[in-house]
Amino acid sequence: MTQTNPVIGAEKFQNAEQLWFWFLYARSVRNGFARGHGGGRRVCELLDVETLITRLYLSGQLNDEHLAVIKEFGDRRRAPHQHIWAENRAAAVWRDAMDTIGAAAAARGWLE
Repeated sequence: MTQTNPVIGAEKFQNAEQLWFWFLYARSVRNGFARGHGGGRRVCELLDVETLITRLYLSGQLNDEHLAVIKEFGDRRRAPHQHIWAENRAAAVWRDAMDTIGAAAAARGWLE
């Protein structure tokens, strides 16, 4: 169930990167790979983010390279750095993916 109206009193995300890292962390907690620390309510659920990413992929707004980069660096718990030569291409792909995710999340009212 994708929410178009944010939950009243729930905390919004500052940007797409915060949304993405929250999603990966919350999914690892759900799967038993990490321990939750409480935290406040968020404006969306894990399924909402999964649905958003899937729709962006199926519509062609995100591609395999986007998904590979955001997964790889999400697992590293950091964004790629444009000034590290080996990560230069990944940084450009990351920015493009975060712009796409950010626009879609903002349209749903998930970002501040």
